[in-house]
Formats: sequence, C-alpha cells, structure tokens
Amino acid sequence: MTRAAAGRVLEIACDESGSEGEKLIGGNTAVFAHASLRLTENLAAECIREVRRRAPSPSLEYKSDIIRRSKHRAALMWLLGPSSPLDGNAHVFLIDKAFHVVGRVIDLLPDLGPQQRRAMAVDLYREGRSRFGGERWTASLESFNDLMRTRNGRGPGVSVDAVFDLVDTLRVSDAGGRAGEIMDLLWQARARMAPFRTRLLDGPTTIPALDTLIPAIVRAVAYWGEGVRPVFVVHDQQTLLNDERIARLLSASPRTLSGIRLVDSRLDARIQVADLLAGAARQIAENELNGRGDEELTALLRPYVDASSIWVPAGAGVLRGRAER
Repeated sequence: MTRAAAGRVLEIACDESGSEGEKLIGGNTAVFAHASLRLTENLAAECIREVRRRAPSPSLEYKSDIIRRSKHRAALMWLLGPSSPLDGNAHVFLIDKAFHVVGRVIDLLPDLGPQQRRAMAVDLYREGRSRFGGERWTASLESFNDLMRTRNGRGPGVSVDAVFDLVDTLRVSDAGGRAGEIMDLLWQARARMAPFRTRLLDGPTTIPALDTLIPAIVRAVAYWGEGVRPVFVVHDQQTLLNDERIARLLSASPRTLSGIRLVDSRLDARIQVADLLAGAARQIAENELNGRGDEELTALLRPYVDASSIWVPAGAGVLRGRAER
C-alpha cells in the first residue's frame, strides 16, 4: 500500500523477533525486538554470504536461531561489529514486554503528564516483584494483560472485578510503600476501566492496546525519516499488518510514511539480515533482563538500540549511553 510523497524516499527493510500478539506475559519471550535497516539488496546478499561463510548451515534460508548458537559467537560479533555493513545502517527498537504492560496500566491513571507516567511505571516495575513477591507480581501482570487483550474481537477474558480484587490485595500488602501507593491510585481509578473496555471493543480495525509491532514501525519511520524525509517500509510478512492497520499507519504519519509493502523473506536478502539482527537483539536483551547479560555482546548491540525503546535502563544495559539520531 503506497501513496505519493514529495522528496527523495528512503526505503528501509524490517523484521521482528518475539512477536506473540497481545500475550505479553507468560509467553515464550520476554522481549520484542524490531530491526530496520537501509541496505541495498546486493549488499544484504553479500552480508548473508559472509555470515554463512563464518557460521555455515545447510538451511536454505539463514535464520537468526543459527547465528545465535554459542558456536557461532564469532560470526554474531562480526555482524554487530564495526566491519559489518550494518554499522551505521541499522536500528533496533526494543520492548520489555512486562514494562510495556506496566506502562499501559499506568495510562489508566488520570491527570498525569508523560514524565510522571514514565516515572511511576519505572517505580512500579522496579519495586513490584520485591514488594509483592514474584508469584503475586506475575499474577497481577497476567491479569492486566488479559484485561487489555482483544482476543480476536471477543473482548477481554478476565473480569474487572477479578483484576481489582488483586489490586486491592496488593495495595494493602504494601501500605506505605511506593508500589502499594501506585496500586492504591489504580484502585481509585477503577471507574476508568469501563470506558477503556468500550474503546477496546470499538471495532476489529482498532490497533490493540498492547500492540508491539505498530509502535516499533512508527519509531523506525521517525528514526530514519528524522521527521521530514519520506520513508517506505518493506516488511516481512506479518498477519498483524492487515490492510486496515496499514491504512491507520499511513493516516497517522502523513509526512514521513510513504508506504508499506509486505514481502516473503526468502525473496529479499534485506529482510533476512533484519531477521538476524532482530533475533540477536532479542536474545541479548533477554539475557540481560534475566541476569545473564553478556557484556561483550551487549556493548556491540548498544549503538543500534533506540533510546526511546520501551525499556528501563540500568547499569551497563543496552540503553546506557545510547544517543538519539
């Protein structure tokens, strides 16, 4: 789907790793990663050939799970390193799925500015597990996740009463603490849930509240277009990118998004390279979240990571020192 755009159009190729729809808690992955790059098809094909040389595989289509194997670490380091064609030509947007859910929960609170919402989400994310205990913290995230899922137009699969019974328990358990204070504010905002659910069920073309792909594409276009240059997106085939959502993306980005074309990754080497980057970024970031971070790989990934990723920076993490474009 395309439209006319003034000026020279920049074409970028994109793919993702870790997409599980709106199931952000309790799924197979804790991180969503979206990679975008500006490479010619010839340069991308050369990149794939070099990766295959450094990390051989009989697979017809070289996927990220191959280069993420420990025995192919040197090949991954080359791909992320300064001698790779990705250097200066690639971008990664990360989403910590649990933090994304927390942020959407905080959005239910009234009369808060963006900075206040961000600070409150960070506080709750950082303190929730230690103040409430791992089991109850995970249960609360799962309940909010279920409440905000559209479930293919059938609406949320958990009741408001069930969710706020848990909120009540948590606010009482940490009375006087910061996490308990935030839960108390959520308890007081319970009345806002009914209109939220109404909006959630407005129609099948509504972009889900917990969508990860659309925000990532929007950010990629903003990053590469720098707010003024038109960008055309070539994206790996993705069921979440139906005609209605693509139309919404185009209408929401009248100046910079020139169009979107979905392609089979087997037919475009640029998409294959984007798959390698997205998969590697997700694993590196996920290992960091789980306390198994690899300092060397994290340092190589850091220059690619968007500073506005939905992520809580900490210590020497993937967002430390990352400059905006």
